[in-house]
Amino acid sequence: MPKTTDRSPLAGLLLLGALGVAASASGQAAQPQVAPTALGAVASSAPALAETAAEAETSAGMGSENVGGLQPLTALPYTPSLEPAFMDRSIDPCVDFYAYSCNGWRALNPIPPDKSRWAVYGKLYNENQRYLWGLLVEAAANPSTEDAGMRQLGDAFAACMDLAAIDKAALNPIRADMAEIGRLKDGAALAPLLAKLQLESQGRGLLFDFGSEQDPGDAAQRIAVVQAGGLGLPDRDYYLKTDAASVELRKQYVAHTARNFRLMGEAEDWAAESAAIVLAIETDLAKASLSRVDRRDPHKVYHRMNLATLQKLTPAFPWKEYFAASGVAAGSAGFVVDVNEPEFLKAVQKVLAERPIANLRTYLRWALLRSTAQDLSAPYREADFDFYSKTLRGIPEPPPRWQTCVDTIDRDLGEALGKVFVDRQFSPATRASADAMVRGIHEAMGERVKALDWMSEATKAKALEKLASMRYKIGAPEVYRDYSSIAIDRKDFFANVRRATEFEGRRRLAQIGKPIDRGEWEMTPPTVNAYYNASMNDMNFPAGVLLPPLFDPKLDDAPNYGNTGGTIGHELTHGFDDEGRQFDAAGNLKDWWTKEDAAKFVERAQCVVDQYAKYPVVDEVKINSKLTLGEDVADLGGAILAWEAWKKAQAGKSLESRDGLSPEQRFFVGFAQWVCENQRPEELRLQAATNPHSPGVWRINGVVVNMPEFAEAFSCKPGQPMVSEKVCRIW
Repeated sequence: MPKTTDRSPLAGLLLLGALGVAASASGQAAQPQVAPTALGAVASSAPALAETAAEAETSAGMGSENVGGLQPLTALPYTPSLEPAFMDRSIDPCVDFYAYSCNGWRALNPIPPDKSRWAVYGKLYNENQRYLWGLLVEAAANPSTEDAGMRQLGDAFAACMDLAAIDKAALNPIRADMAEIGRLKDGAALAPLLAKLQLESQGRGLLFDFGSEQDPGDAAQRIAVVQAGGLGLPDRDYYLKTDAASVELRKQYVAHTARNFRLMGEAEDWAAESAAIVLAIETDLAKASLSRVDRRDPHKVYHRMNLATLQKLTPAFPWKEYFAASGVAAGSAGFVVDVNEPEFLKAVQKVLAERPIANLRTYLRWALLRSTAQDLSAPYREADFDFYSKTLRGIPEPPPRWQTCVDTIDRDLGEALGKVFVDRQFSPATRASADAMVRGIHEAMGERVKALDWMSEATKAKALEKLASMRYKIGAPEVYRDYSSIAIDRKDFFANVRRATEFEGRRRLAQIGKPIDRGEWEMTPPTVNAYYNASMNDMNFPAGVLLPPLFDPKLDDAPNYGNTGGTIGHELTHGFDDEGRQFDAAGNLKDWWTKEDAAKFVERAQCVVDQYAKYPVVDEVKINSKLTLGEDVADLGGAILAWEAWKKAQAGKSLESRDGLSPEQRFFVGFAQWVCENQRPEELRLQAATNPHSPGVWRINGVVVNMPEFAEAFSCKPGQPMVSEKVCRIW
């Protein structure tokens, strides 16, 4: 029977959205969790790392105490971009190059108990976090400093570390919002309430997502965008698959949801019914959502329309009132919104028109709690961890509080924290070296485009025009974001998070109808990652990804080009992968290919799809190569461009072998060692369903089989696993 009344006690209250080896309980070092590589070569045994870390932490203090041997870092440790000890030379590189390059690292680096995976990138980011931890401890210890930026960072960290105050607050931080939901009488009243909740939670899972984006059809401006959302499971397929594992996971999700309703005061039978209502509504939304593969097609997620057309999609939802409550001026004749998935909004209309309002109240209570649980008291944090980390990803233990707080401040005040990081850790010399490498790889792409034998001169001219227009940003923003308008209270963590979230939401909404800011970044400076933005037609390399062991000024160029050069080439190739190639030099979604050349690209890309579709991920699960195509193409293109740029940079030089490796072999081992990793089986299953990147082993072995230069460097023979009869190559 459908639930048509509210029984939650909240409804009527008041008139009121990547470490070292862990120590086991016995005190003995945990056994390394090293899975065999996908080709079956088991990682060699190796001594455990000297540093161990039991991540127990109390709620008191600023987290600067010695925690199982782990302390904040005053300087970043050094690891070379090619470390012979991380290799396993007992393995033939022509049989499994990834295992040859990485099995030593994998044996030395078991997955910490608070992680679902452990990789070179994650380990470096963890070191960056520990350094930031030290900066924040220092800032928190000086609340009267005249440096307003450091005082803001210190107060935010102190509030986050005060678990006693957070736990004492219990559900109070969202009680007023829950009461507003409880008073919801009809769909007309939903619009202003939803606008408020989405601004406070940055749209995390509240029916749909709303924000601004660079207009794919006119990259010179930003427009409003409505996106599919509202799901509590990681992907729509989690609601739709009928295999035993998926059915069981949905049961666990319902149990998790019911647990939270009980925590909010519902009786057991009503909590179970509430959880069933949530699953039913989310399933309706999931059925109307595009698959991740479909969302990779930019034409399928671009539907520009005016307010009247949007209103016709969802007659039960008053968009004019919603936009007004969001602070967006939607009344002008020129106002447009990109509705990524019109069919999804039709499903929202059906939910609003056909379900009892009590069902909607139940769904919104859950969506609000789910979007805030990590910032609430212990019972809600623990329930959130048990499902989203332990069940979904296999993580045994939650992270230490200091790490959560570093991540929170990096998210909320990231450019302020990042400025301190850059000032202390990112030298002008490193920036200049990275700049020179980017320029060299950019030139290599130009030469390769000119030499392509499958592309017409007309399309080459357009490709070279796009390449010439491509910008790149290195290290950090030229102008840092100003957070001075955000009030930070040393004694109110939740309010700090909410104000910072609302600041960012309003900042983005204020961009609607305005020219784009080409200096804006989507990652903070300490982030160990990089990205290409098709609408901006630019590459972005934060300071965090340009540090050892990824970018290493102390070593020879070969591993640096293999590692960071491959990353630069990867991001550049994204401008010309199956998605990026659909955007022109100005960043507009516009076809610049001849029909014949487009067909040839698709044919060559299919070679990559067919190759990666054969690779296993975990158990019976194989790579969804239509989902990973863009990243697989970028991995291959990046390695080729890095090789070409390195060869040109070394022309005329006398290169020597080191550590028993020729310069060419050092290039490839450097290329492989950036992605040494261990992953839990649960994480592998999750990533196979949601991640557009292939697992690390295939990001290496899947590339080198397509590079005859690799076979020559290691004297591999035809018929060996790392030598492919059919070589895939696009750029």
